[in-house]
Amino acid sequence: MGEPLLIAQAIAIPSGVAVLAYLVVGLVIGVESMGVPLPGETTLIAAALLASQQHHLKIEFVILAAAAGAIIGDSIGYFIGRKAGRRLFERLGKRFHHFSEDRIVRAEKYFHKYGVWTVFFGRFVALLRIFAGPMAGMLRMHYPRFLVANAAGGIAWATTIGVVAYKIGDNADKIFGRVSVFALIAVAVVAVALYVVHKVRKRRREQVPEPVPAESADV
Repeated sequence: MGEPLLIAQAIAIPSGVAVLAYLVVGLVIGVESMGVPLPGETTLIAAALLASQQHHLKIEFVILAAAAGAIIGDSIGYFIGRKAGRRLFERLGKRFHHFSEDRIVRAEKYFHKYGVWTVFFGRFVALLRIFAGPMAGMLRMHYPRFLVANAAGGIAWATTIGVVAYKIGDNADKIFGRVSVFALIAVAVVAVALYVVHKVRKRRREQVPEPVPAESADV
């Protein structure tokens, strides 16, 4: 048995406290998104496995709790990073190896190069999932743009991981290591396709000649 399945068995619950399980999912993912290295994705997988094996949990509410935790946690992390600045990462680096100077520098490069796309796609990458909120705040990313990317990424991640874990059941622990990568590739392909379509339409609109005013035509 893999780690997600063991966690699912450990938190097997009666229907009367199903709400508590949803809160645990949202809380763990939320705290992870604030910058604390917790097993958020593993918790989501465990809850989805539990929902697939019993009737105490509903996969829809598991996904909702995970998405809400991701969005709220990232937002809190954003404001923490905005207020604390780089000192926050320097302090965390002394306590957690996840926040080593090398990893912080790499994360900063991604943010400077890809902007809000780092927030969106970062939800599918373990370390960026922890860094995204605080890092965006530290770098003073415009919050409305951050929120849109954060919400879209959180919903896409929670839905993809939750549904896949729910469908594959006991085999989740064997193949889930590749799922996030495949999900990221799929989302990237869709995003690129939408971007290309947007650019093509914009270019066509710019190439359409403006109508000649009636007065000019009479001259």
